[in-house]
Amino acid sequence: MDRKWIVSLKELKKIGCIAAPMVAVTVLQHLVQVVSIMMVGHLDELSLSGVSIATSFTIVTGFCFLFGMSGALETLCGQAYGAEQYQSLGTYTYCAIINLVLVCFPISVLCVFTDKILILVGQDHSISHVAHRYAVFLIPALFGYAILQAMVRYFQTQSLILPMLFTSLAALCFHVPFCWTLVFKLGLGTIGAAISIALSTWLNVILLGFYMKYSSKCDKTRAAVSIKDVIKSTRVFYRFAVPSAAMVCLEWWASEVLIFLSGLLPNPKLEASVLSICFSFTYLHYFIPYGIGAIGSTRVANELGAGNPEAAKLSVLVVTVIAVVEAVIVSTTLFFCRHVLGYAFSSEKEVVNRVADMVPIMSVTVITDCLQAVLSG
Repeated sequence: MDRKWIVSLKELKKIGCIAAPMVAVTVLQHLVQVVSIMMVGHLDELSLSGVSIATSFTIVTGFCFLFGMSGALETLCGQAYGAEQYQSLGTYTYCAIINLVLVCFPISVLCVFTDKILILVGQDHSISHVAHRYAVFLIPALFGYAILQAMVRYFQTQSLILPMLFTSLAALCFHVPFCWTLVFKLGLGTIGAAISIALSTWLNVILLGFYMKYSSKCDKTRAAVSIKDVIKSTRVFYRFAVPSAAMVCLEWWASEVLIFLSGLLPNPKLEASVLSICFSFTYLHYFIPYGIGAIGSTRVANELGAGNPEAAKLSVLVVTVIAVVEAVIVSTTLFFCRHVLGYAFSSEKEVVNRVADMVPIMSVTVITDCLQAVLSG
């Protein structure tokens, strides 16, 4: 019994040392989008509701699909690294980047017709036009996001978390003043927020790319680009990418549909704004257990690749315990801060009060989301 506790504590320490910076990475990357919504929310209610609908639309039609597909690398790269097949890890990463970029082209077409699609499903015309402008200028971010997610899995499966932490922090530090300048000083409004997201995403990609190319820690896994090997890897990539994308998309769509439906209510600007604020908090939190689960997924894949199934089981148990404790702390904090949360996104008293009414439901959602995010890995 004592030996089991010692082994469990060692695994807890190992996961904790990697999970903490990984959680920071996922939160920092998502904060880029949250910061833009917060700044737009202080323009007016129409801008906030339009950007909220556009964000939901682009998530439903693109971002969640790319995020889900890239999850295939957690299994493929994780097992390749555990089995010391280092060149395969690099090949899988290149394969994912190429295929995810190709997927971005049809998604971009949907972004171009955002207003027509939204109006067709009954959304308010003024909100739809704001959403269209935002979605179109978000297209460059879509391509950067596709590459970034593949690179994140590449580093994650090797437990190279600190480079991602520093580049994500640098991108956010660039994004905050740059977004504020474009939105308020240059008067670009929602368009400025979208441009800032795109540039910040690509900055993150470029910084990680330089590290991958020149760091000695990537020497073993930095495979030469071989079109033949990439094509051979495409089939196995899609075998994992499609179900992984389906799992992520079905979960995110369930939430995003609510924001779309809010646009059909009698006061669409208010309802869309309130739900957008609530989901901004829940999405931001989601990436905390996701970061924990991602490290758990990496540990499981590495141990399975090395032929240690018992160690893989222990990793699952440890990350689940960590996630449950975190969920209880966050849900309790949200509940007691419910009357001030809305002010981060809006100065409208009615919006803030409606957000406060929604927080008890958010607190419950945090707990269920937490378990799903961890175990899905």
